[in-house]
Amino acid sequence: MAGQIRRVAGLEYELVRKKVKNLNLRVRRDGTVAVSVPMRVSAAQADAFVAQRLGWVIEAKQQVARAARKQQDCPPPSKEECLALFEPISRMVYPAFAGVLGGQPPQLQVRDMTSRWGVCNMEKKRITLASRLALQPRAAVEYVIVHEYCHFVHPNHQKEFWALVEQFLPDWKARRALLGQG
Repeated sequence: MAGQIRRVAGLEYELVRKKVKNLNLRVRRDGTVAVSVPMRVSAAQADAFVAQRLGWVIEAKQQVARAARKQQDCPPPSKEECLALFEPISRMVYPAFAGVLGGQPPQLQVRDMTSRWGVCNMEKKRITLASRLALQPRAAVEYVIVHEYCHFVHPNHQKEFWALVEQFLPDWKARRALLGQG
């Protein structure tokens, strides 16, 4: 959904109106800034929202640039190396989900994804993991794999989903916080 390009205090951002309840500000991995707002919010209100958070935006843009430089310095391992790390963890998690998966472990794939750590395709019984996940701490890798397995039971992120994640990983919040720090 394309938005309107706006500028406030020397900062360019994309304003997108959509069916959301709150004003949401984010710095994308490419360093661009996007604001999604409810339909009823004016452009002036969006500008004021961005202006109030200008310090945060500048810091977030710097963090994105540092992460991009770090990724260039440390390319992700090969798909084979990633699978060598991911498959044993998947085999440990699988027995708890064997029933819902019909006794067939999901296929694991590795892709160079930049905006997600993992994706669960329920219909194809496949989990795709980002190659850069292999650079994260093992506790974070375990969290992502358990997270994706839980989607075979609950496809969304409702409270039942998070309760299931917590059943397997009571410390899931701390593990999730590790992502991006490795």
